[in-house]
Amino acid sequence: MNIDHTILTVIIFVPLAGAVLLALLPDKGKMMQWGALAVTLITLVLTLHLPIRFDYTNAGTLQGAGGNFQFVQDNAWINSPAIRYHLGVDGLSMWLVVLTGFLAPLGVLVSWNTISDRKKLFYTLFLLQQVAMLGIFVSLDLFLYYAFWELSLVPMALLIATFGRTANRRRAAIKYFLYTFIPSAILLVGMLWLYTRTGTFQLPELAQLAAAHNISGNSTALWLASLAFLVAFAVKVPAFPLHGWLSDAIAEAPTAAVMVLAGKLGLYSILRFSFSIFPEQSHRIAPLMIALGAIGIVYGALIALVQKDLKQLAAYGTLGHVSVVILGIFTFTIAGVDGGIYATLNEGIGGGAFFMLLGVLYERYGTYDMRDYGGLAARLPWMVTLFVITTLSVIGLPMLNGFVGEFLVLTGGMQSAITHHTRWTILATTGVIFTASYMLWMIQRVFYGDLNDNTADVPAPDLDAREHLALWPMVTVMLLMGVASPIWMRAIDTAGTYLAREPEQVQPAAATLRLPTPVVDSQASFDAQDYQLPGVDLKADRTAALNLIPAAADGTKKESKIKNISTVWSRPTLKPDSKNRAEAKK
Repeated sequence: MNIDHTILTVIIFVPLAGAVLLALLPDKGKMMQWGALAVTLITLVLTLHLPIRFDYTNAGTLQGAGGNFQFVQDNAWINSPAIRYHLGVDGLSMWLVVLTGFLAPLGVLVSWNTISDRKKLFYTLFLLQQVAMLGIFVSLDLFLYYAFWELSLVPMALLIATFGRTANRRRAAIKYFLYTFIPSAILLVGMLWLYTRTGTFQLPELAQLAAAHNISGNSTALWLASLAFLVAFAVKVPAFPLHGWLSDAIAEAPTAAVMVLAGKLGLYSILRFSFSIFPEQSHRIAPLMIALGAIGIVYGALIALVQKDLKQLAAYGTLGHVSVVILGIFTFTIAGVDGGIYATLNEGIGGGAFFMLLGVLYERYGTYDMRDYGGLAARLPWMVTLFVITTLSVIGLPMLNGFVGEFLVLTGGMQSAITHHTRWTILATTGVIFTASYMLWMIQRVFYGDLNDNTADVPAPDLDAREHLALWPMVTVMLLMGVASPIWMRAIDTAGTYLAREPEQVQPAAATLRLPTPVVDSQASFDAQDYQLPGVDLKADRTAALNLIPAAADGTKKESKIKNISTVWSRPTLKPDSKNRAEAKK
């Protein structure tokens, strides 16, 4: 049975049905954990259908009449306004769907014992968050996309407010919600403006109209609409300097939630919607975004370098990693865009593993303060091993996943034809050194040196079987993505090639010249059709005027034609013929 045309709907609705089922079941024993694990594993298996059945030879993005998406499901939903249930994936979104499916069961495993109260609420919200993320990645109708986008805000805010670790959790949740909701309202305004101009919410159609410069002739309105999209997405990333919500949200969010909190949704949305619907505007703002990306890399690394709290270190490290993606994708080189997409996946793997390890460490010692640790390597050999591997992945060691994306991003930056792009790339390269500094310094302070008195007497065991089961898949993927990157790049490169293209230049349309009416005075009325110019064909000259294309015409010819038109309609040169001379004298 071929399920290609319904697989995306099934992928979305399995966790949705699971959330409803968990909400109805009694919260007894480990029922919530086992139920959530079963649902997320089924979803993961379903997402693997996509790369297995994906047509890598026909994977161009947004090409052809309807867009070259695969696994498409396109059904009418609402007639007015014209909203459709339109789903599909391509080389950009397919691996993000698989990544979301992959992280979910690992999040359940790492939360198995950490969440002991209100488990039903936690796992229900966690599954709803997965539904929202999957919906964002596969929606090709702007209205449907926006519904999933807004849905992603609510479960995350409730998870932070309800399951945060300190009394500051509600403040962090409100801050996160306001930071992301207010720009989302502006995003909605931009979407509605697009609909009023084009009559469609369909991404492939909007992309084609944008490529032909047929969305709007008002360049100011287009620029404002593009900013509405970009600002909403940049806050969600978050891009420097719009990261005000990040450190508080990461500090309070439970491990399973923080694994998917930053990066993927906003970065994907910039690539999918800003670059496709507003290609010209995205190129115009690229120098600013490249500068902010480079500054964000160095700023995040330097702030992480002075942190004493492990969660704060991870938060500012995350800012640096997503800034690498911002730098890469706005170079508009194939290497830069490919590297940015690959680095987005790496952030989910390497960053997710790092947060999982921090959660496991906190579960044993109850603190994120590095000053309370030291000398744990001898006691926790498996944990320190996985910490070191993850650290090497995050700092971009060759043979691990982090190196591939980072190398491509920096290569793309140096390939830029604009000099100051390469200067910002050189600045960003220093971030590699700073990242290695704060990550290795963290390893040294937590696991080596003398035992700290605050943790020396705590009977903390090494990793158990459940934690091994949650962490080793991440390590395996780190290694595979480092040595077998073409598995992922086959699809990613098709999207990167399309997104890195230069926007087509506007071809000047033929000018329409409205011929003025001859002046009529009080004594006589002159009809141009009744008068002739010696040696001038009036009809031929009118035709030449109507076909005049100023931008394409040769300067000399254009000047000549304009003079001819002026001569035709200059009253003093008009000479009445014999038929009308008598009437003119009267």
